[in-house]
Formats: sequence, C-alpha cells, structure tokens
Amino acid sequence: VQLQASGGGLVQAGGSLRLSCKASGRTISTSAMGWFRQAPGKEREFVASISNGGRTTVYADFSQGRFTISRDNAKSTQYLQMSSLKPEDTAVYYCALRSSFVPTHRIDDYDSWGQGTKVTVSS
Repeated sequence: VQLQASGGGLVQAGGSLRLSCKASGRTISTSAMGWFRQAPGKEREFVASISNGGRTTVYADFSQGRFTISRDNAKSTQYLQMSSLKPEDTAVYYCALRSSFVPTHRIDDYDSWGQGTKVTVSS
C-alpha cells in the first residue's frame, strides 16, 4: 500500500488545518491507521490513531481535544482535523497504516508510512 499525505502548510497560532492521507494499492477497510509527527531535532511521536471502521480512536495527550482523526474507507482516506494550533505543533506530519484493525500509539506497530506533510504554525 502507498500512502500520500497532504494538506500541510503555514498557519497562524490559533488557526486550523485539515490533513489528508490517501491510500492506494489495496483496501484499507481492515486496517487501523494513524498520524505521527516529527519536529526538527526531535523523535517521531504519536498524534492519533483510528480503528479500521472508525469507531475507536486514540489520542496523545497533546492532541486530545484539539485534533480529530477520522476516515472515509470508501475514499481510502484518513483525515486529521487540527484546531487551536500552537507553534509547538510545527512538525512534519506522517500518516501510517498497520495490518491490524486495532489502533495503537506504538510506532513499531505500523507497517506502511506516507512521505509526510509539513505543518508550520507561526506565533
């Protein structure tokens, strides 16, 4: 499966962005998906994850309440709606997919990764 992330850009603090991750190559309806991010000089960290059917979501503490993960299996796409953005949210955001239907924060549990989309939040 190939994953293509998009939707990043420059936004002012307090603003919103919606990231998209389009999958191709096979169906994603049996796979949990997730979003991770990596800021300059830092390790990649978990943002959010969603079960194959979208009923179960998991969030990092910093994303809970500000970010919303969702998916549309008919479009083979997952989304990350980000609001109340802060300068510390500046990072490259990566989408990921795992063979299991269970969402997880564990980076090593994901099998496929997109190329990343850059988000810059100005103060």
